[in-house]
Amino acid sequence: MRVVHAYRYALDPTPRQERALRSHCGAARLAFNWGLARVKANLSQREAERSYGIPDAQLTPPLSWSMFSLRKAWNGAKQQVAPWWAENSKEAYACGLDRLATALTNWNESRKGTRKGPKVGFPRFRSKRKKAMSVRFTTGTIRLHGRTHVVLPLLGRIKTHESTRKLARRIEAGTARIRSATVRLEAGRWLVSFSVQVERAEVIPARPEAVVGVDLGVKTLAVYSDGRPPTANPRHLAAASRKLRRLSRAVSRKQGPDRRSGQQPSGRWQRANAARNRIHHRVATLRRDAIHKLTTTLAGEYGTLVVEDLHIAGMVKNRRLARAISDAGFGEIRRQLAYKTEWGGGRLMVAGRWFASSKTCSGCGAVKAKLALSERAFACAACGLVLDRDVNAALNLASLVKQTVEHTVAGSGPETPNGRGADHKTPPAGAGGCETSTPHRARPRSDGDLRPVMDGSLRNTETQ
Repeated sequence: MRVVHAYRYALDPTPRQERALRSHCGAARLAFNWGLARVKANLSQREAERSYGIPDAQLTPPLSWSMFSLRKAWNGAKQQVAPWWAENSKEAYACGLDRLATALTNWNESRKGTRKGPKVGFPRFRSKRKKAMSVRFTTGTIRLHGRTHVVLPLLGRIKTHESTRKLARRIEAGTARIRSATVRLEAGRWLVSFSVQVERAEVIPARPEAVVGVDLGVKTLAVYSDGRPPTANPRHLAAASRKLRRLSRAVSRKQGPDRRSGQQPSGRWQRANAARNRIHHRVATLRRDAIHKLTTTLAGEYGTLVVEDLHIAGMVKNRRLARAISDAGFGEIRRQLAYKTEWGGGRLMVAGRWFASSKTCSGCGAVKAKLALSERAFACAACGLVLDRDVNAALNLASLVKQTVEHTVAGSGPETPNGRGADHKTPPAGAGGCETSTPHRARPRSDGDLRPVMDGSLRNTETQ
């Protein structure tokens, strides 16, 4: 199995190398802003000509937004725009132009409605003060030098803060190949991230036949259907909130930057702001580490995991819960489970967004009309079952896979599996149906998704 891994290491550059890194990041920003100004001038000119009544055929020719066209134009103008361009690697300017081409393509596709996700605005000029410093290298000398150094184009050999032996062993064994390197300044520390194509051995989970439903929440981060002890929510941001408030007050009392008056920040403001940023960086690092440990454990043990398709963008609109939901990292958990189950030989099943996992009784299948967030115990009026609401939701998620398997075995007529291993027949509705009062018919699909009659209670993302 060939996959793409990212290996990130902290750097310890010398003062001269740090100046060179900043120069490369500035070169990428310059190329981005130059290309954006050129595109905006062309669009403004065409719009002004239209306002004069000039026919479209006689307008100023539009500029191409492709990376090839932008780079060709840059090579013709770089002597006038940046006479010092030879001091930096050509990859720095190509990085900025590539980011501009991607941003313009995303905006154009979003404007036409062909791009999924939220609307993307027109690119803005990148500021030296606000935008994070980063540059990407795709060609040239990109390699490891021993276990304590990396080599980058024109920058030469740079010492690493930690050993690179894990990646070096894979490269020496011939099972890894470096594709690109990205250098980034984060919380006062220079980091290099290698995008590596790795050949992974085929593996299987420790319990390939085991099925577990995972219910994510704020009070408890993850509750499982097989009796596994729940994973507590570490609440990293809440734990650091007191220190962040104190440091934020210290920053507000010092002379900071002001764009309107041109006031420059004082040295004390910069030191106080750096101290506050270090706390934010530590919170993000702790959250990322905890989520990686959780998802790696689950993907390595269970053959099938079932989670919910949470509408996180809508959930964070609740101003009382937005901070806690963002601190939990629901979206990152699902993203990591998706690729780790694929790497580990398992599969990830995603329950439909309208499946009433919390309102459905895991014993008899009855559905409650309402269930307030304050009700932490689920009490069924039909069969008398009393159970923790999160455990009940996890059991309902796990039962979806069992119902699908039973339908496949007991169904009449031959079943034709698709590329994901699912049958083309529509399986029965999930336990309890849908949260809404109006049932929805299943939309016809040709990709083999496991979508029940009540607007899809199960989706297979095994190959996504």
